[in-house]
Amino acid sequence: MLLTGQVICLVGASSGIGAGVAEGLYREGAKVIIGARRLNKLEDVVKLCNDNHPNSQGQIHPVECDVTSRESVQKLFDTACEQYSCSSVDAIVNCAGVMYFTKMKNAQMDQWDQTVDVNCKGATNCMGVAIPPMVEAKKGKIISITSDAGVRDFPNLAVYCASKRFVETLTEITRRELVGTGVTLHTILPGDVKGTDLLLRNTDTEAADAMGVSIGVPVGEGFAREQLIDPNDIANAVITMLTSPPHVAINSILIEPRDQE
Repeated sequence: MLLTGQVICLVGASSGIGAGVAEGLYREGAKVIIGARRLNKLEDVVKLCNDNHPNSQGQIHPVECDVTSRESVQKLFDTACEQYSCSSVDAIVNCAGVMYFTKMKNAQMDQWDQTVDVNCKGATNCMGVAIPPMVEAKKGKIISITSDAGVRDFPNLAVYCASKRFVETLTEITRRELVGTGVTLHTILPGDVKGTDLLLRNTDTEAADAMGVSIGVPVGEGFAREQLIDPNDIANAVITMLTSPPHVAINSILIEPRDQE
């Protein structure tokens, strides 16, 4: 198992990409603390991991966590260190995120605020909690799941694209600051992912119609198989980053469906 013995914090793990990454880390033998606001959903992920990989040497433990609260993220990190008797973790993976299709003229300001809070503040909270002990330990990886929207400009996603570009810029500058410390920062930029629930809470029907997506259903309805990637594809990208040789840093992976336009 590729990750045996590694202690990893994973936030945004209750569904979609995060749940897929949790299963991949557990499958490969990691000691995982998974966090999200919905504890009952995390418990479902734990059961899924145990049921699907009964022979794994991994461990998995759920903790309620809101990435917009630095105290909550600190509690998750401290729980990992206490649970697995370490002063720092080997990696923290941030999968927490929200996406709202909105036309700027429709001024969905509450949704913009939530996008900034979760996507931007969530990233800074994870980095702020993890970087000091990682630098002290002289090792550690911080992986942020951003989006192809972090490098492409999509109509009706102005605030979302800006939030993902924020994380890309934050990561690149911090990566340069930490050269020589043993701590590395990474981003994975997925395209359209099958089954995620990012559209369930959208309300701007004008923006959604302009993009040809349906509000209230998981991503993927009406898509051809070649137009979607799976959460497991993202999990494999995370594992690739975590298992690269010590002298190698895979800084970013842009991963999209073969036929995404």
